[in-house]
Amino acid sequence: MTAEMSVPSTALLAGADRDGSNYTARHLLVLEGLEAVRKRPGMYIGSTDSRGLMHCLWEIIDNSVDEALGGYCDHIEVILHDDASVEVRDNGRGIPVDVEPKTGLSGVEVVMTKLHAGGKFGGGSYAASGGLHGVGASVVNALSARLDVEVDRGGHTHAISFRRGVPGAFAAAGPDAKFETGGLRKVKRVAKNRSGTRVRYWADRQIFLKDAKLSLDHLHQRARQTAFLVPGLTIVVRDEYGLGEGGSKGEESFRFDGGISEFCEYLATDKPVCDVLRFTGQGTFKETVPVLDDHGQMTPTEVTRELGVDVALRWGTGYDTTLRSFVNIIATPKGGTHVAGFEQAVAKTMNEVLRTKKLLRVAEDDIVKDDALEGLTAVVTVRLAEPQFEGQTKEVLGTSAARRIVNTVISRELKAFLTSTRRDAAAQARVVMEKAVAAARTRIAARQHKDAQRRKTALESSSLPAKLADCRSDDVERSELFIVEGDSALGTAKLARNSEFQALLPIRGKILNVQKSSVTDMLKNAECGAIIQVIGAGSGRTFDIDAARYGKIIMMTDADVDGSHIRTLLLTLFHRYMRPMVESGRVFAAVPPLHRIELVQPKKGQDKYVYTYSDRELRDKLMEFQSKGVRYKDSIQRYKGLGEMDADQLAETTMDPRHRTLRRINLSDLEAAEQVFDLLMGNDVAPRKEFISSSAATLDRSRIDA
Repeated sequence: MTAEMSVPSTALLAGADRDGSNYTARHLLVLEGLEAVRKRPGMYIGSTDSRGLMHCLWEIIDNSVDEALGGYCDHIEVILHDDASVEVRDNGRGIPVDVEPKTGLSGVEVVMTKLHAGGKFGGGSYAASGGLHGVGASVVNALSARLDVEVDRGGHTHAISFRRGVPGAFAAAGPDAKFETGGLRKVKRVAKNRSGTRVRYWADRQIFLKDAKLSLDHLHQRARQTAFLVPGLTIVVRDEYGLGEGGSKGEESFRFDGGISEFCEYLATDKPVCDVLRFTGQGTFKETVPVLDDHGQMTPTEVTRELGVDVALRWGTGYDTTLRSFVNIIATPKGGTHVAGFEQAVAKTMNEVLRTKKLLRVAEDDIVKDDALEGLTAVVTVRLAEPQFEGQTKEVLGTSAARRIVNTVISRELKAFLTSTRRDAAAQARVVMEKAVAAARTRIAARQHKDAQRRKTALESSSLPAKLADCRSDDVERSELFIVEGDSALGTAKLARNSEFQALLPIRGKILNVQKSSVTDMLKNAECGAIIQVIGAGSGRTFDIDAARYGKIIMMTDADVDGSHIRTLLLTLFHRYMRPMVESGRVFAAVPPLHRIELVQPKKGQDKYVYTYSDRELRDKLMEFQSKGVRYKDSIQRYKGLGEMDADQLAETTMDPRHRTLRRINLSDLEAAEQVFDLLMGNDVAPRKEFISSSAATLDRSRIDA
C-alpha cells in the first residue's frame, strides 16, 4: 500500500507501510528543477484553469516589458496563432547566448530551465523589473508541451526548443513532431545592429484543464494598461486564432505617450471636480540582500535602494473610489505597503489642511480614509529594484520602506496642492475638501440613522416588512430568500414555494438607482431599506455576512426587458452595499422559462409539457419534435411574466431545487451590469445618446414586447 502527502513541497512521500513503522528516508521522493513545477503547478501560477493559462502569458510578456522599462525595447508583439500556440516578440537586447560559467549552459538554457535564475538578481541588469523571482520563463517552459526560443544577437539568430522543459530541436511544426535533445544553435545571419527575442509556446494540455482558454478581452486590457504605464511603448496584439466575438480575428495596437495621467483620465467615469494631479518623488532605504560575489557565492550585503514614486489622481462627482496600484508595471490588485502609505497620506494631509482652513468645525471628528477617497480615481506606481512580494503571483507588495517613502512624497505634494494660492488650483482644492467633509457628514448621518433604528423597542426592532412571507426554518445554510417582482407574482409564488425553507419578499417595480444616489437616499428608500432589513446583515462597511438570515438570495423577475432592468438595479444595490454576499457566491438569479409546449398524446415516461428558456431553444426543440414525429399543440404559450404561470408550473420550472436552474452572480457579472447601467441610466447623456444612435440599426424588433 502507498500513501500520499498532499503538501506543497518538493519532498513527497513515495511509499510507506500503512502503520508507518517502516517510514524511512528512502520513501522520500525529491523532485528536482522543473519536475517540481509540473507536480505542483498551482504553487507557481495559482491554478491550472484559464487564470493559470493567462498567468503564463503574463510571465513571458513581462520579461519583454522589463526590457522596455530599461529603455532597450519600444515594440512588443503578442500573436495568438491558429494552432493554439502563443508567441511574444520584442526588439530588446535579446536573452544572453554566451555560456554561463557556473552551469556550463548557454544563457537561454539557464533562463528557460533553471528556477530562480535570470538577470534580475544582484542589481546588475535591471534597475527595476516586473519579473524578479527568476521563475517566470522556466515555469512556462515546464508547463508547455513545446516552447521555441529565437534570439537575434551578435549578428546571428540563435534558436533552441524545449519539450516539457527538455532542451533540443523538433523536426517539424507542432508539439507532436519528432524531438531530439540538444543545445543552442545558430540558424542564420542577421544584421549586427538587430536584436530581440521571440518566444513561442504550446501550453501542455496534460497540465491545464480542458476548458482553460485565453481571454482576448483580458489580454487587451493588460496590454492597454501596460502601454499607459510605459509611455512610448507600442504593444500589438494579433489574434489569428479567432478568440474575438463570434470567432472573429483581428489586430489591436496600444500606445499612450501621456503615461499614467492619461490612464487616470481613462479610468475615471464621473465628471471631474479637479484637474488630473501628478505627484512624483523618490526616497532611499537600506536592506540586506544576498549578492553574487566574484567567487560565485551569494554573500549577505547591505545595499542602498532607491524607490521612485509616481502617482496620478483626480477627484470627481461620483461616490466610488477607483485605485489602481503597480510596482514596476506589475499590477498589485490587493494593494500592499505602497497603497497603505498613499491612503494614510491622503487622509492625514486632508485632515491637517481642513483644520488649518477651519472647514471642519471644532466639535466635528476627523474625516476617515473613505471620506477622503470618495470620488477619487488614482493610479499609484512605484519603481524599485527587487521588491518583496507576497507569493509568485505578485498581488501584494511587502517592501516595508515603500509605506514611509510613498507617505512622505504624497503628503508633501498633496499639501502643496490643497494650500496653493493660485486661483484655479485654490478653487479646485476647496471643492475637493468640501466634498470630503460632505462625505464625512453623510457617513455620520447614516450611522446616526442606523443607531436610531437600533434604539427602537424590542417589539419594533423585531418586526420585519409586512409583505415578507418568511420561512419556518432557522437553518441559514438551507434557507432561501426570493426577491419577487410585484404582488401578482407573489401570490403565485406563495403557492409554489416550500414554506419550510423558502421566503418571499415582493418589491414594487424598479427600486432606487443607488449608482447615483447617496447613502442617505438609499436608506430612505422603502424597497432598498426592506431588502437590507430582511437580509439582516447591515450594509456598506458595517455589513456582517455572518449575520445574514438566508443562505441564498434569489432574484426572481420576469423574463422581459423590465425584469432585466429590475435585476440590474438589484445587482447594483448588492454591489455597492452588500458585496460580500456576491463574493461568497450567495446571490443568484432565477431562470424562468419563456415558452411552454403541450404535447399531444405523450409516450409513456414522456412529460406532457416541455419548457424552453429562449427563442433559439424553442426553434431547436420544435425541429427535434418534427424530425421525430412528436405531435404538439400549435398554441405554444409564451410567458411574459411570472404571474401568468400556475403555481405548479412556477414550482416545477423555477423554484423547486430538484428541477430549477439558477444562475450564480459573480463579480464580473456585477461589474458588467454596473457599467451597462451607468451607460443607460447614469447622469452623463452623451455616451447614452451615442450608444442608442449606433445600436439602432442592429436592434431586433421582435425582442420588444409591444
